[in-house]
Amino acid sequence: MSIASRSSGHEDRVETASETRRGSSDEDRVHQRHGLISEQVQTIWNPYKNRFRVMAACMTTLGNGMNDSAPGALIASLESHYHIAYGTVSIIFICNALGFLAAALFISALSSRIGRAKSLMISEGLLILGYTIIITTPPFPVVCASFFILGIGMAMNLAICQVFCGNLANNTAIVGIYQGAYGIGGIAGPLIATALVSRGNIWSRFYAVELGLAAINFFVVPWAFWKYELETEHEQILPHPASEQNVSTERKRISFKTLLSDRTTVLGALFIFAYQGSEVAISGWVISFLVQFRHGDLSKVGYVTSGFWAGITLGRFTLSFLAHHVGERLFVFVVTVGALILELLIWFVPSIPGDSVAVAFSGFLLGPCYPCAVHIFQRLIPRKMQISSLSFIGSVGSSGGALAPFMTGMLAQHVGTFVLHPICIGVFVCMGFSWFFLPKIEKRSE
Repeated sequence: MSIASRSSGHEDRVETASETRRGSSDEDRVHQRHGLISEQVQTIWNPYKNRFRVMAACMTTLGNGMNDSAPGALIASLESHYHIAYGTVSIIFICNALGFLAAALFISALSSRIGRAKSLMISEGLLILGYTIIITTPPFPVVCASFFILGIGMAMNLAICQVFCGNLANNTAIVGIYQGAYGIGGIAGPLIATALVSRGNIWSRFYAVELGLAAINFFVVPWAFWKYELETEHEQILPHPASEQNVSTERKRISFKTLLSDRTTVLGALFIFAYQGSEVAISGWVISFLVQFRHGDLSKVGYVTSGFWAGITLGRFTLSFLAHHVGERLFVFVVTVGALILELLIWFVPSIPGDSVAVAFSGFLLGPCYPCAVHIFQRLIPRKMQISSLSFIGSVGSSGGALAPFMTGMLAQHVGTFVLHPICIGVFVCMGFSWFFLPKIEKRSE
């Protein structure tokens, strides 16, 4: 970050020209120009513990990725074990989304009150509870309740860790790495789940792996974020302590009405709603489609989901950097259209190898959309609103990751799993419209 100091009379004015501050509110800019607050952007290397915080954040999202991708490989086993149909098994997606929505009501207030470290400890504790219940292979209603608990825990670590990574210097690359770790979890989930089920293990044994990772994170993640708020305060220049209190109070008073009145928050939530709807729907139902309409062998096509997540991961680690040079707004339009075309090929080309390749390439194109979106959102949303706003966006987005696969399951029960494709095409169109109407980023003149 570049800081230029100027003198006017007896008062020094400090103006911050960092790219990540362009989305700051007018009030924050006024404070900066009058020397009330000058907040230096942290890097992955400074403070020293930030490198461990990024690693810890990646560990949490790795577990989230495994959790989101595994159901696609486990749906058939769930149906067989509980003797239920597509529509019933889809309830787990709804319960998971309800957990995200419930968490959105208190994440910002909780993290402000007890700090990020303790909030993350609670989130990992909830994940441990949810996975422990599932491992016992309880009745299906209890499984649904466990997915609700998992939704709360995942929403908490997602909101906190994503905002942290997004506010570091060179945030496009950092968020790309963070989301790439999610993709690695997405690859591993179906591979492990398919391998376990193919060898005769009951479906719930997969979640023993998730339980082990959550247990590790329960200790590692709070340690990494311990005293984070104190280090952040030490990075600030605060000539007038009273002003700090006023700004701190203002940042906590982010009402639900304020969020709904912010254009970026609403359109961003719609975009992520559609994006996650397509991502989870493809991940959750493409295997069932290949078995029902392409007559594929479940033990073999079960790995197609891993190909989809491998594409997402590769896209996040490679195309995210290209998107930054080309321009995130144009780039997201192009890859969305490309993913829509590939979805049409999967629908109408009756070839398991061809469909498998198209699924992987659609993941490759969709991969950088989330990091690009977060980068744009954090430049448009005032910093004082970011935790609340991104929590809202993530929570509404997760409901898309539930509604689309739930609708697919309900319709598939009556007409077949081919409905996956028109649903995905519809959400791709929704992505394009919501992205187009996002506000333009205003460049400040120095």
